[in-house]
Amino acid sequence: MDTFQAIVFNYIIAFACGIIASDVEINFSEIYLQEWFYGAVFLGFLFVAIFNVMALTSQKNGLSVASVSSKMSVVIPVIFGVILYEESLSFIKITGILLALVAVYLASVKTEGISIDKKYLLFPVLLFFGSGIIDTSLKFIEKNYVTVDTIPIFSATTFLFAFIFGILFLSFKLIRKETKIKSKNLLGGLMLGIPNYFSIFFLIKSLQVKGFESSTLFTINNVGIVVLSTLFGLIFFKEKLLVKNWIGILLALISILLVSISK
Repeated sequence: MDTFQAIVFNYIIAFACGIIASDVEINFSEIYLQEWFYGAVFLGFLFVAIFNVMALTSQKNGLSVASVSSKMSVVIPVIFGVILYEESLSFIKITGILLALVAVYLASVKTEGISIDKKYLLFPVLLFFGSGIIDTSLKFIEKNYVTVDTIPIFSATTFLFAFIFGILFLSFKLIRKETKIKSKNLLGGLMLGIPNYFSIFFLIKSLQVKGFESSTLFTINNVGIVVLSTLFGLIFFKEKLLVKNWIGILLALISILLVSISK
């Protein structure tokens, strides 16, 4: 399956999910008047751009480097949460966040270590900052412009622009005959689009829960993704885990507990 094609097609499915889920009457001719509109356009572009950076990082530096770079970027929204929104930063939370970073590294690296070719150092750096900017922007837009009843249409609009930017990039590849459209990629997009929509929907809903700080949420979310991905790889794809991978999973669970109980 062509991963990029599936990703592009998943965005239009996620857009449809948002339209169906919305309880607000939608006037498409006035969506651009919404305060969050340009934020949705920006996020849509970032979704596609950072996916391509992740693919390049995986190709040039390896999957472990891509995973570590994207998930360790959690420090960016955490820092902004503390600075901009005066979120708490207790000793327990700091310990939990530091353990989370160590856990991400140990759980992600499936070899004896990772090495980065200096020629391609730019890719993991861009992935790190790009992933962090996505989370930080999502929090900023949610806090300042998105209301509870507009979460579905905001999410749908974001995915619509991700689809538009993705189609433009895919068209370029088709013109250069670098790829061909295949039905199985459409099916992959359908399977991915529904959970992808709800992952963003519930992330935004979680950000709006009173007393639940974004620094806590993003740490739990990123670490949880790494842990579940590692366990799914073990169960469904029979991947062999090293001792340090198991240590990483244990530290991840401890970090989630510490961050969750911190005040």
